[in-house]
Amino acid sequence: MKNPRTRFNDELFVKNGEDYLFKYLDSNVGRIDDSRRKFIKGMIFGIGAAAVASALGAIRGLEVPIVGAKSYTKMLLVDSTGSAVKASAFPVNNPIITLYEYPLQNEINFVLNLGDQQNNPVAVPAAEVTVPLDGSKYKFAGGVGPHKSIVSYSAICQHLGCSPPEIHLYPPDEMKTGMPPPALLPPEAITAANSAGIPAVIHCDCHGSTYDPYRGAAVLTGPTERPLPSVVLEWDSTTDQLYAVGEVGVPVYGHTSTLEGGTPVTGSSTVVTAKINPFP
Repeated sequence: MKNPRTRFNDELFVKNGEDYLFKYLDSNVGRIDDSRRKFIKGMIFGIGAAAVASALGAIRGLEVPIVGAKSYTKMLLVDSTGSAVKASAFPVNNPIITLYEYPLQNEINFVLNLGDQQNNPVAVPAAEVTVPLDGSKYKFAGGVGPHKSIVSYSAICQHLGCSPPEIHLYPPDEMKTGMPPPALLPPEAITAANSAGIPAVIHCDCHGSTYDPYRGAAVLTGPTERPLPSVVLEWDSTTDQLYAVGEVGVPVYGHTSTLEGGTPVTGSSTVVTAKINPFP
């Protein structure tokens, strides 16, 4: 690996992500079959280029876990006590990172109650989301809840798999630069939000990818070329309860299918946690 011609190039990995990684592996480690390719994607979630480079020598002998789910199941969102989370109780524009696992244990998702500049809930309409990587499109169902303002997206960045607190919502009150990590919002993200006419974004501090939470987590700024997958939610207006029932969009990062590459969440509910405030 010390030969400059075969040395792993950190800059190209950060720029091109898994496409560079797998071309490098094919040329310098050997042909990687599809099962190990899936596993490697999962393994590099949220780690830096240097850590990936140090792991290259061990990749040839990796054993791949065979796990996954056959289909999406309907799961009630509950708090840590097992009580159903009430949609009307979700804070609007909440800066605290709020997550749950679905449909697999290694697939974490944001749940967000989106609002306007004055923190009033706003209805999030259905939208057609474009995947910049290949130009394909898919339907985002829009928000749910009493104000149609509650949405849920994968919390794993589609560029290189960084996870919270590096990727999170920047609500309207935090759309500013100059804050300490993990709140490194660049001017480009604010400019993109202004151009899109939205008061908040989801931004990944690892490498700068920005997503539009009001339009299905569509890509606002790269280097990602894939939107965040969207969890399909249902709201029961008689009980004010929320359910996860499926997912749309590209596969969760590190998975060739959102239903493969991890252990399924079991039971009829999944726990929502709100612990991390990324802002000073």
